[in-house]
Amino acid sequence: MRKQVDLCCINGKVLNVFSREFEEKTLWIDQGMIVATGERDGLIAQETFDAAGAYIVPGMIDAHVHIESSMVAPSELGKALLTSGTTTIVTDPHEIANVCGIAGLKYMINDAAQTPLDIFFMLPSSVPCAPFEHNGATLKAEDLRPLYTEPSVNGLAEVMDYPAVANQEPDIMQKIHDAQQFGYHADGHGSGLNAEQLDVYRQAGIDTDHECTTIQQAQERLSAGFWTFLREGSVERDLEQIIGVVTESNAQRFAFCTDDKLISDILTEGSINYCVQLAIKHGIRPETAYTMASYNAAQAHKLTDHGALSTGFIADLVVLKDLKTATIQKVMKAGKWITPTATKPLNFSQNTVHQQLKPTDLKISLTTDYCNVIGVIPNHIETDHLKKHVLLKNGHFINDTTQDISKMIVVERHHQLGTFGLGLVHGFNITNGAIATTIAHDSHNIVAVGSDDQAIYTAIQAISSTHGGIAVTKGKDILAAMPLPIAGLMSNQSYLQAAKELTAISAAYQQISLPTDTNFNPFITLSFLTLPVIPSIKLTDQGLYDFEQADFIPLEIK
Repeated sequence: MRKQVDLCCINGKVLNVFSREFEEKTLWIDQGMIVATGERDGLIAQETFDAAGAYIVPGMIDAHVHIESSMVAPSELGKALLTSGTTTIVTDPHEIANVCGIAGLKYMINDAAQTPLDIFFMLPSSVPCAPFEHNGATLKAEDLRPLYTEPSVNGLAEVMDYPAVANQEPDIMQKIHDAQQFGYHADGHGSGLNAEQLDVYRQAGIDTDHECTTIQQAQERLSAGFWTFLREGSVERDLEQIIGVVTESNAQRFAFCTDDKLISDILTEGSINYCVQLAIKHGIRPETAYTMASYNAAQAHKLTDHGALSTGFIADLVVLKDLKTATIQKVMKAGKWITPTATKPLNFSQNTVHQQLKPTDLKISLTTDYCNVIGVIPNHIETDHLKKHVLLKNGHFINDTTQDISKMIVVERHHQLGTFGLGLVHGFNITNGAIATTIAHDSHNIVAVGSDDQAIYTAIQAISSTHGGIAVTKGKDILAAMPLPIAGLMSNQSYLQAAKELTAISAAYQQISLPTDTNFNPFITLSFLTLPVIPSIKLTDQGLYDFEQADFIPLEIK
């Protein structure tokens, strides 16, 4: 007797990720799995899909992403990613963990259960990201260990505290050990690390990295035995600079990730399909690019039933309209074609924004006009350490449009400590207004930059009144605002509404700034100017931090 299965896909050019070649073969799918390939006399399908000669590739996998950076809840992000061909993501929820700890992690896991998208969580390793940070929670190994019983948990997220690993501090080593003991692995975060320091990570069992920005750095990670994720997000535009490292002989060690990408950029560019498009544009064979986008990422994360169109693998597949541009025709997740769903983000009722900033706190008093200034590097999360003469009036800094130097402030928002740090930044070209946000990696305090104190204060008050968000102001006027009531990080609206609000925010920014030749996102760029584990100088609620010196430095240079 012939066995009946759910679906048969015929007449497709199917990618074989093991040989990196397209083959004309039939796929037999039953109960969400591929149960056979090729001609099978013993099988009969309830339904047949005729691909009519189209290319079929495995569902794409984002090897490292922070859902919170999309600014929508996991269930809403799933709707956008699935239509772009991404069927699986591996995520680090350390943004919400830094705000509200275990409760935040459980919110993400529970909301993610609403979407067909496979969301695998890596438990955040560094909460806080540095021992001197004022964030909202602290997570020790003993706090994380019970979460390994969650089916969607898949390991330990990017270990970014290199000194702790180098000194073999008990808690971080226990976190790495716990992940391995449960059969998982630990992701790395090797920003600024040299070859010798990378070896320290390898000795600890850390086996992935996504922080390389040059071909040399990528080669060092390849030589050290890392799985290396080539990154293309909203601000970390690294892929085109490093794709040249990939060859047919080493491609099996590379995958793609977005790390941090806004929902508006996902809708206009795509997600991992955009990484594939760029890779092909720069000379990578399509067969290799799509393998990197699926099977390689699955292998890096030990997802043994993901990433291939072969017997025994989950039936995640993408039918392409165009091979080289990675344009999507149809997407299947676990044996079912993707159709619109009507889910809504789960309720999040906690208010995580608390501050008592006074207008007078915004004044920067200086005894010299020579200062340390943060230099924005467009489309990168690193910064330049600039030393500049700035404008003073009556002993106070005033906005310097000639040199494009503006005032910046970080305000603690978790424990009502009343702490804030003041600094100067070059690169926003703000002439008359301010922007403020509660997204400030990784502690997620309030961060704002602007031309005058009134506009900065108005923006901070605006985002505080909505339990978090982004605001653009001009004087006392709010030009545009996007509430982010889910921990001050994510919208509770649909992904389409969130994208619409982001577009309005961007348009308002154009009203307060000068046009530039460089296309970069000012909001996500601002959010990374507070991350002290990334070179070179950053601003926290305790002041200006120098990555190279591993210490705080004064604003004034005397």
